[in-house]
Amino acid sequence: MSSSKLLLSRGLRVSAARTPGKTALICGAERRSYAQLRERVDRIASNLVALGFGKGDRAIVLAPNCIDYPELVCGVSDAGGIVATLSPRSTAREVAAAARDCRARVLFVHPASAGAVDRAQLPTIEHVIVLGEEYEAWLGAADPARSPAVTGAVVPIETDPFTLVYTSGTTGQPKGILISHRSRVLTFHAMAMEYCCYGPEDVQLGIAPMAHGAGFAFIMCSVYFGGTVEILPKFDAELVVRKLATEAFTGVFMVPTHYSSIFALESAFLARHRGGAGALRTIMSNAAALPQALKEKIVDYWGAGLLHETYGSTEAGIVTNLRPRFQLEKPRCVGPPFALNEVRLLDDAGREVGEGEVGELYSRSPYLFNGYLDRPGETAAVMRDGWVSAGDLAHRDRDGHYYIVDRRKDMVVTGGLNVYPREIEEVLLAHPAVREAAVVGIPDEHWGERLRAYIVPRHERPVDAAELEAHCRERLAGYKVPKEYRDIAELPRNAGGKVLKKELRTLR
Repeated sequence: MSSSKLLLSRGLRVSAARTPGKTALICGAERRSYAQLRERVDRIASNLVALGFGKGDRAIVLAPNCIDYPELVCGVSDAGGIVATLSPRSTAREVAAAARDCRARVLFVHPASAGAVDRAQLPTIEHVIVLGEEYEAWLGAADPARSPAVTGAVVPIETDPFTLVYTSGTTGQPKGILISHRSRVLTFHAMAMEYCCYGPEDVQLGIAPMAHGAGFAFIMCSVYFGGTVEILPKFDAELVVRKLATEAFTGVFMVPTHYSSIFALESAFLARHRGGAGALRTIMSNAAALPQALKEKIVDYWGAGLLHETYGSTEAGIVTNLRPRFQLEKPRCVGPPFALNEVRLLDDAGREVGEGEVGELYSRSPYLFNGYLDRPGETAAVMRDGWVSAGDLAHRDRDGHYYIVDRRKDMVVTGGLNVYPREIEEVLLAHPAVREAAVVGIPDEHWGERLRAYIVPRHERPVDAAELEAHCRERLAGYKVPKEYRDIAELPRNAGGKVLKKELRTLR
């Protein structure tokens, strides 16, 4: 296989040749066959080339989940370009900052996000194309036969980046993460092997935002291998439960906040939709830690033998996966290394730690990113001799399974002792009145930092602080018990579902 063949659009083109009339995408009342999808990708690439858009040029997609999303990413990459996928909730200031950072020339925007487009702040943008009638007219004027993939003028090679995913900014300013065709395609092959729900006969329910790296990958993998995926424009807990109960989906990927919202529904509703169509064989979770109490609810509701919890990062790709048989057997575990992945835990001096000892998790695989855009120093800071770290601390058991302790930057030092908030959060989430919890360190003159817990109550009434303290003291050493408990309507999160703890630390 030549180096030009591991390309993002390669799978959909093979599927279009094999099953042209098969439905690839469903979104509401809209459907796209593989033949239609291939033609639309060719039209996008042809139009972009006609605009002088070429190898290494950048385009922005600013849209919620929609049926056009996969073709836009594939079309831009077939023209040799790189797609920056921005959260549809981005402000005009955030869009302008990303456009300046990547020097984007083209912007595709959904009408729902058009309010965040201020042309005066976008000096590098030469063309703004609004999805809907304008976009369809733009496609209609294209000659698909002039697409580089059709003419044989293959522009990208597999090591070229096809997408630019901006970090959440949970620990600082967002950075553009470059991901190559090869990295993503090899990830797809490993996903198909590991999850067993990405074959040509499989049907996925696509829920997570495609603007996030994981959300796009778990949807696009289905298209790459010739399956069918139904994309939901936005998450609706009741709709998801009904669909999984009545329709023949074989796989679904959700982030922890989705599962939390589902189990916050009325118990009578959940009881009515328990069981279902019987086709579902794989449930996947990623993007943030899945609390053990929530894992137990998922297994109880949908049954054993389905749930996979995947750990990874945009920089490293998928790193580990805990298979269904271990979900209850190994609490708070994220599994052994994913296919083709090497993992090691290092102390501050760069030495590997032993079994049961905490170290910073580094991984090495074909899934690694190409680096941060125009930030060689920051790229080097997360790399160590070809291994990459997302800044997570972990330990390993005798079976080679890994347990994430916490993010290094979220660790709290109180009274000279290291405390990992994730351990406390797991305890709080085991309380029946707690729906969500986040623990942060707050500056304290005496302790250095004191622990503050933010609680989203399961019911409308606040959770009694004395009750929470008693619950924690039964399960945690005294120095790990929060000094404060604060109710909050919802935890601040990024598009991928991660809690923005830097925002919680600013609350007073």
